[in-house]
Amino acid sequence: MPVLTEQDTLTEAGRAQLNSYLAKSTGIAGLGGLLFGFDTAVIAGTTGALSHVYQLTPDRLGLTVSSAVWGTVVGSLLAGFPGERFGRRNALKMMGILYVVSALGCAMAWNWHSLVLFRFIGGLGIGGSSVLGPMYIAEIAPAESRGRLVGVFQFNVVLGILVAYLSNYLVTLAGLGAAEWRWEFGVAAAPAEPTVHPS
Repeated sequence: MPVLTEQDTLTEAGRAQLNSYLAKSTGIAGLGGLLFGFDTAVIAGTTGALSHVYQLTPDRLGLTVSSAVWGTVVGSLLAGFPGERFGRRNALKMMGILYVVSALGCAMAWNWHSLVLFRFIGGLGIGGSSVLGPMYIAEIAPAESRGRLVGVFQFNVVLGILVAYLSNYLVTLAGLGAAEWRWEFGVAAAPAEPTVHPS
């Protein structure tokens, strides 16, 4: 039976610490995927109320729904700049801030233009985190588990879509009346907050 040296013991302790750090970092970075799916799908439960409140034509409703997707396109194209300048970890904090601002802004939108603007801001966060999240996870993951850990992000995208529909359903059960659509948007601020402080 081999005898463990002090160096071997420190290595084992270091591995345990690394595994804990890696799991926490992957989980928080993976929240970007959850919010990607959530923000993309949550609008489905609000279209009727938004059409009524803002008297939206089909064209304007289409723009309202797609505004986050347009933001996603822009965010994914530009994500490399903050990622290279500030590092992936700090850039993900910025994306987290965009998520929180978007969720609260949509919930408190005072007119249609502000709603579209905050949806677009959320899209910037979605696009940025869809690029930076997997990159960050891949950079900190050991080679043997890199694919599995990066897959957490992709899984969370699909999970976020499911959570959005479930969230809309639960908000509907709460009977919040005219404010229901605001709550459906605002709920996203809760899972978005931890992404502002990734480990």
